[in-house]
Amino acid sequence: METARPSRVRLWLVVGPLIVLVIAAQVGDAFAPTLAVKHPLTLITLNARNRNLILTTNSLDALSFYGVAFVRLLVSDPLFYVLGYWYGDAGVAWVEKRSSGAGNLLRTWEWMFQKAAWPLVVIAPNNFICLFAGAAGMAPAVFLSLNVIGTIGRLYLIRLFGEAFEKPITWLLDFIKDYRLPLTGLTIALVVITVILDRRSGKGELEALTHLEDELGTDEDPPAEHPVEIEGGED
Repeated sequence: METARPSRVRLWLVVGPLIVLVIAAQVGDAFAPTLAVKHPLTLITLNARNRNLILTTNSLDALSFYGVAFVRLLVSDPLFYVLGYWYGDAGVAWVEKRSSGAGNLLRTWEWMFQKAAWPLVVIAPNNFICLFAGAAGMAPAVFLSLNVIGTIGRLYLIRLFGEAFEKPITWLLDFIKDYRLPLTGLTIALVVITVILDRRSGKGELEALTHLEDELGTDEDPPAEHPVEIEGGED
């Protein structure tokens, strides 16, 4: 499914917040050791990936954990859905080309989405699955309902996991606390290296989003023609 391309303003109303969220996630990753032990709520506000949620669940009351994590997990999903809805198969091809080292995984997710779209939105509503849902023309009400149900279920299971493994999680947090500064230095270095490599390769989420208008275009600026890249086509 592919609809009329959005205007430049409409596109950047979606892409702009996504760029902010990607940068926030990178900041969260960079300072994760310090934030996990000193500011757990800030950590999941910046980046609510599973490992951060598991590390922080026992440090937060239920209202803070569910409220902040729910919003942070859900906020980007409709935006990727809208991109998929606007660009259809061209959007799927774009994300495959631009995703750093995830081509085979994305094709596997595409195949799984074709077989079981609804369960996949519930179980694994990541950015790519949300884009696939929009590209496939899944009804917005259905998408949002499945996404909300899956997100709540995910947080509930993480909360249960945190209770069941409270002692190992506490031990890990104590270890992080003891070596907080060197661990934070390491995570900052890893994030900086990843960002530099993504910029050089032209791949990664941030690079993809900042070049989306150039590659897919808007109704004011038709997309440029790009030659198809064939791996291994030239020795």
